[in-house]
Formats: sequence, structure tokens, C-alpha cells
Amino acid sequence: MDALRSRLSTTGAPPLHTVELSRLAISNRIFAAVYASAVLTLLYHHVATLRSLLFQYISSTTKISSLLISTALLISDVVLAFMWATSQSFRMLPLYRREFPEYLNNEEMKSEDFPAIDVFICTADPYKEPPMNVVNTALSVMAFDYPEEKVSVYVSDDGGSALTLFAFMEAAKFAVHWLPFCRKNDVVERTPEAYFSANYHSLSPETQRIKTLYESTKARVENVVERWKVGDEYITGEKEREAFSKWTDGFTRQDHPTVIQVILDNSKDRDITGHVMPNLIYVSREKSRTSAHNFKAGALNVLIRVSATMTNAPIILTLDCDMYSNDPQTPLRALCYLSDPEVESQVAYIQFPQRFHGINENDIYGCEHKRLYKINPVGLDGLSGPDYFGTGCFFRRRAFFGGPSKLVLPEIEELGPDYVVKKPIHSQEVLNLAHGVARCNYENRTQWGHKIGVRYGSLVEDFFTGYLLQCEGWKSIFCNPDKTAFYGDAPISLVDVLNQNKRWAIGNLDVSFSKYCTITFGSRSMGLLMGLGYSHYAFWSIWSIPVAVYAFLPQLALLNGVTIFPKISEPWIILYLFLFLGAYGQDLLEFVIGGGTFQRWWNDQRMWLIRSLSSYLFGAIEYFLKSLGIFTINFDVTNKVLEDEQSERYKQGVFEFGVHSPMFVSLTTASITNLVALLWGLLLVFLGGKSAFEELFVQMIIAAFAVVNCKPVYGAMCFRNDKGGLPAKTTLLSTFFALSLFLVAFITLRN
Repeated sequence: MDALRSRLSTTGAPPLHTVELSRLAISNRIFAAVYASAVLTLLYHHVATLRSLLFQYISSTTKISSLLISTALLISDVVLAFMWATSQSFRMLPLYRREFPEYLNNEEMKSEDFPAIDVFICTADPYKEPPMNVVNTALSVMAFDYPEEKVSVYVSDDGGSALTLFAFMEAAKFAVHWLPFCRKNDVVERTPEAYFSANYHSLSPETQRIKTLYESTKARVENVVERWKVGDEYITGEKEREAFSKWTDGFTRQDHPTVIQVILDNSKDRDITGHVMPNLIYVSREKSRTSAHNFKAGALNVLIRVSATMTNAPIILTLDCDMYSNDPQTPLRALCYLSDPEVESQVAYIQFPQRFHGINENDIYGCEHKRLYKINPVGLDGLSGPDYFGTGCFFRRRAFFGGPSKLVLPEIEELGPDYVVKKPIHSQEVLNLAHGVARCNYENRTQWGHKIGVRYGSLVEDFFTGYLLQCEGWKSIFCNPDKTAFYGDAPISLVDVLNQNKRWAIGNLDVSFSKYCTITFGSRSMGLLMGLGYSHYAFWSIWSIPVAVYAFLPQLALLNGVTIFPKISEPWIILYLFLFLGAYGQDLLEFVIGGGTFQRWWNDQRMWLIRSLSSYLFGAIEYFLKSLGIFTINFDVTNKVLEDEQSERYKQGVFEFGVHSPMFVSLTTASITNLVALLWGLLLVFLGGKSAFEELFVQMIIAAFAVVNCKPVYGAMCFRNDKGGLPAKTTLLSTFFALSLFLVAFITLRN
């Protein structure tokens, strides 16, 4: 890193990056002031109404139900106001950056000028995460436009599977052909699967030869995975036989010794043209049923330690096993910031956006997460920087060892960020040390996971780690080039989407109710705006409160002919209209400016409502039951729908239910309640005329809005014959709960 900074400073090179303030910044601040005034006015109206009802209740001139309804609406709108206030941190100082990697990729730059990079790829299950997907990710980063001898790829296999090791041994054999092919033909898509899929029409003889090699490799790997065994016919040498001999009868994924296998060593391995190959190391940490493993965070900390003993590169790239590189110049883009002395000393990481291939045309599940991965990070970039997404992120190794001004040294010198490895990675001394630091009890009585490395204490270790790094004084940068840097896979069934979001919700609550609460600890450490920004994510689950209230309360009141909102002829209706259209209008504008379409925005909003009634709600319930020490039901389910049929329906934009889940029950109950309420409201208006219309207008609009958004649910309940429809069990339970709500509301509101 020092060599690169020195060369850049002496050659008088132009700036490696520029930054520009968004043109929406000023208008956002003005709108925030106006909207805040409207929010405060509404809350004042709620408080005044509640105060009046309280006095009436004391004097026995009103019912307890009116008092409860007003209280529920006040709480809901307070939550909405809080979440809106936290979102303003994304709009105060949004920045747009641009990098110029071509200034680094020129003939004057030498290999020794570039800092080394350690790439971490984590996988855990060869069935849920097919080894060939992980192989494609590794091959794509091995083929970076970067000096090969400076790249080391570490694959963490937390499932301890011989199948994964076999896949990477086969990948290494293919890589000796693939890497020179990419260099010679200036291939941009350096993931074999994506490249051959995009170029299947016209293949030159050379390309056809490489494709044949790849398909042969893929067939061998998939055959081994299908058989669940590495047969003797696939073991071609003594080195491979020795490696697989570690999988004995007592070797299980929950209980096994450390396995570290150097598959490629840049000090001796060459491709077919004689070029150096990147290092490729397989790591499966020791597991024991009696030791805590800390999930992905624990696996990453093992990689930090193992890599320190073998290469100790100053830059670390973390990738999910399905997040392959789409731009070979991505490391150079990160270096545009990490080699800049004006920002380098304070920057912990460079975060690239998460993008997903295979999303259907209108993104029915909102898996693009445009606000989470593109819009909000632009806003945080103007403050202390974006949060850590868990993948597509280049770290300074030094950032894992204390704040910018306070280095926290590890327990042994060899793990320190400045330690220089002088022995080859295949030497016995290095391998012994690497095995030692990967032991399951190594972290006992150390600061790993607390003051050093990736942090423990939350299911969302990425969010928690980025948050604490910034609390320590580090900053981050959002790098969003025109060409997508990394592509990953998105879930294609609703239950998978909701389970993923439920895990995020629980992990965020782990942070919210810890001593590192984003509102208190975060605001003191990073400033109010950054504290609010992190609070917007940390308190995701409380979206379930206002959404659940507005999904049921106005509708149940409507079924009983009770008015709970101002009449359409009253001035207060203008305030409600402004707040609704203002929030949705601003969100739509930002979504479209961010490259989205109206239909994708609508689906994104629909999914926000669905998540609030399902994954956020159940995530909050599961978290608080767990906190009370009460046994909780595991709501995660296995997808039983045939893969080909499911994929075809997804491409057609059809929602996939297919299995019974408690999260579907709450969603379907809301759908039934809103449909019945809307039909009943129309009947009341027909019978009551203009007066009934004015009184019930707002409640009918809310019910109609919900009915329109619940269209996929109605289709899955009544009009689907395929395996992706709602199971009869879910529909029956939902109908039972809806009828129970109608009965309770009738008793409560009529007495």
C-alpha cells in the first residue's frame, strides 16, 4: 500500500476519484421541515382527541372502545413518525462518487506497487449452496485484473464437506485454462457459468474447448454431490488421497478437526501459459458440539486469523458464496480510495452495492432492495459512510484491530495487521500455526468477536460489525460504478424471502436492545444523523405495529359502522392526504431516480406491507420470547415445491406460497378482513348515501388500498391449482382468525 501511494504521489497522477453532492439535498431538507410540521400537527391532534376522550370517559359519556382506538392510532402514528425521522439521515447529505481505475491500470504501474488482497468466501452446505456456484464465485475473483501473485482466495467451508474440497480441487485444474483464456480474450464476465450462458450462440473453437473443459468439471462435481461421496475413481494423486483421508467415520459437520488445504500456491503453481496462479486455500475450522461457533461471524474471524498466518494481506474482500464478480477492475476501484492518503487513514471499508441476477421483470418480492442497497447508502455516504452489507466489501485489515487512533493488538504477534509473513504458505510451520488459530476453543479468553475482528452478539453480524467500526471512529465509502461489480442470487419463493427478513429483524433487535443501542450509544459515538440512520434498520420490526393497526383496526370499525377518522368534508382530511401522498410521492421519486420503474416501486411497497405483517411481526415475537427464556417455535420451513415449476412461475411474476407457514396466516387474515370490510363499507354507503360516504371514506380507502395490494394472496387462496398456491390449512386458519376478530370487534365496539 505504501509503495502504491508513493508512486502515485511522485508521478503527479490526476485524482483517482471525485465526489458530488446530490441536487436533491436542498429540496429534501426543505420538504423535511414542512413534513415534520405536518407530522407534529397530526400528533397534536391525536393527543388533543385522546385528552378529550379521557375526560369524557371519566364522566361516563364515552365508551372505553373509543379511548382504546384513539390510543392505538396515536401509538401507530408515533411509530410512523419515528421511522420517518430516522429515514431523514439518508436525505440530508447524499453523495455521488466516481472512480478512475484506468489511472492505476497502466504500463507505469508495476506488480510490486499493488497491495496484496485476501478474498474470503464463506459456504456452509453443499446442498443449499451448490459447490459449483461457490466455484464460479472463486474463479471470478481469481481472474481479477490484478497481479495474480497478489491475490489469495480463502474458502471457508463451515459444513466441513469433502464435496466442497473436491469441487475446488477440480476448479483449480480448470483455472489453469480459464485464467489465461480470460486474459487473452479480454473477457469481462469472468464467471464461467455467466460467460458461457451469454455467449452460447457463436463460440470459437478455442471458446468451445474451454466450455467443454468447464462442462466436464461441472459434471464431475455434480456427480460427486449427487452421490454424496468422493469415489476412488476421482482421486488421481497421493496429495488428493491424503487430503480426503481426513474425512473419517467420526467426521461430522458439527464435530470435526480443522482442515486446511493449500490447493494452489503462487510460489510454485503456474497456468498453461506459465503465469503465476493466485493462492487458493480451503479452510474448514474445527467444530465441537461443546463450543460456540458464532455462525458466519465465527467463520470470518477464523479466516482473518488463518489468512494472517499465511499471507496477511492489508486488504480483505468478503464475498457471499453466490456473489460473483462482474467487473474484473473492481479491486482497482477500491484502491482509488484505499490508496488516497486524504481518506485512507480513516476509511475502514469500501462497500459495493448488492445486485442480483435472475430477478423477474417487475421484481415481485422486492429482492432488489433498491433502497437498502443503493438509495440509502448514497445518503449515508455523506455522513460517516454506509453500513456493511456482508458481501462485496473491501476492508483494511487494520480496521479489525481497534479504532483509527487506538490499535488493539491480538494475543500473538503473527495475527497483527502489520505482521509480515516471511515463509511460504505450504511450509509446515505456517500450516501448524494456521491449524492452531482455527481451533474451536482458540478464542477463549481473547478479544476476538468483542474488540477484534467481526463482532459477535447479533444474527446480522455484518450490520453489527460495520456499526461498531463506525462507532470506534472509522468511516466507510459507498462505491457504486455504472457497471455492476458483483452479482448474487435472490430467493424466488415468498417463504424464503420472509424467513430471510425475519432473521434480519431478529438480528437488528439484538442490536437495538443491547448496550450498543443505536439511539443512545450510536448517536453519542457517531453523531445524531448516523445514529438515526442505523436506528432506521435496527428498529425495522416496529413497522409491524402501525401496519398491523392500520390493516385491522379501521376495517373492524368499518364493519361495525364506527367512524374513527375525520369526515371528507372536514379540514383535517387535507393533513392526512398530504402526509400520505407526501411520503409515497417522495419515495417514488427517489426510487425512479435510482433507476427503478413505477411497477417495481409498487411491488417494493407491497412487499414492505407484507414483511411488516409477517417477518417483522414474527421476528419481534420470536426475539422477545427468546429474551424471556420461553421456547419458541421454529417458523423456518423447507420449500417442497418442484424447482422447475417454481422457477417458471417466478419468471411469469406469480407469487409462490406452496407451503404452510404461520407468517402466511397473519397475511391472509388481513387480506380476508380488508376484503370483507370493503364490501361491507360499499353496502353501508349504498344504504346510507352521502352522509355515510363522508364518514367512512377514509376507512374505505384504507381497506381498498389493502385489497389492491393483497391481489396475489386472493389468487393463491381461490384461483390457483398449481403447487404454489396457499395450502388449505393456511386458508382455514386465516378464516377462523378473521371470524374471531369480527366477533371480538362486534362485542367490543357495540358495548
